[in-house]
Amino acid sequence: MNERSAGGPVPIDSSVAHPARVYNVWLGGEEHYPADREAAELAAAANPRIVPAVRANRAFLGRAVRQLAGKAGIRQFLDIGTGIPAADNTHEVAQRVDPGARVVYVDNDPIVLAHTRGLPAGTPEGATEYLEADLRDPDGILTAARKTLDLSQPVGLMLVAVLQYVPDADDPYGIARRLLDALAPGSHIVLSHPAADIGAEEVAESMRAYNDRAAAHAGATPRTHAEVARFFDGTDLLDPGVVQLPAWRPDPADGPAAGPLPMWCGVGRKP
Repeated sequence: MNERSAGGPVPIDSSVAHPARVYNVWLGGEEHYPADREAAELAAAANPRIVPAVRANRAFLGRAVRQLAGKAGIRQFLDIGTGIPAADNTHEVAQRVDPGARVVYVDNDPIVLAHTRGLPAGTPEGATEYLEADLRDPDGILTAARKTLDLSQPVGLMLVAVLQYVPDADDPYGIARRLLDALAPGSHIVLSHPAADIGAEEVAESMRAYNDRAAAHAGATPRTHAEVARFFDGTDLLDPGVVQLPAWRPDPADGPAAGPLPMWCGVGRKP
C-alpha cells in the first residue's frame, strides 16, 4: 500500500479524542489513547446503542461493497474516512469479488497512516492506496485519487460514518456533491450517518459527551432521516432507500438486529 498526502503531515495529538481512534475503541480495537477511551466510554454510557450501531455499520459497509462490486460491476472505490484498519476493509471485500478492484483510502488521522504500513496491499492485480487528507478538501482528494482511479469510469464513493464530522457551516452537502459530480455516471455513493431522530435524547447526550473531549475540528453532528436523505439528491436510491443499518439488504450472517440503532444508511446510483 502506498501513502500520499494532499497536504502537509498532521501531527498526532493524543490529548484529545479523534474519530478514527474512538471508533476503534467501539470496534474493540487496541489503537487508541486515554482521551479516546474516555470519550468512547462516556458516549456509549449515554447511549448504549452506539456499540451495536458501530458494528452494524461495519456489516453494512461489507454488504454495500459486495453489492457494488458484484451486481453493479464497480471496480474502483474511493473510501473517505476509512479509519484504522479492521477486518473486511473495502479493498478486501471488493477484491474477493474481482482481484483487479482498485481502492483509494482517505483519512485525516496520522495514526491511520501509521497502521496502513502493515496492512496487506491487496491482490497483485488490484491497487490499494492511502491518502492522508481531510474530507473538507474534496478537490485535493480528487486530484490525488486520479493517480490510482480512472474517474471517467464508475467509482464507489464510500462516505460511511464520516459526514457527521462536517458541521453545517462547512457545507457537508456541497462537499458530497463536489465529490459525486467529479465521478462518472454509474458511480454509486454509499453513506451512513448518526441519526438525530432515533433515540434523540440519548444520541444528543452521547454527542455532547464526545464533542466535549474531541479535537476542535472533529465534533460530531447527528442528522434526521430527511437531512441524511438529502445527501442522495440527484441519485437513484437503491432499494430499500434510506433506512436503519440492519434493514439495508440484510444478510443472515449478520445475525438478528439489535433493536433500533441510531444510524441511517443508503446507497444511491449517479444516473
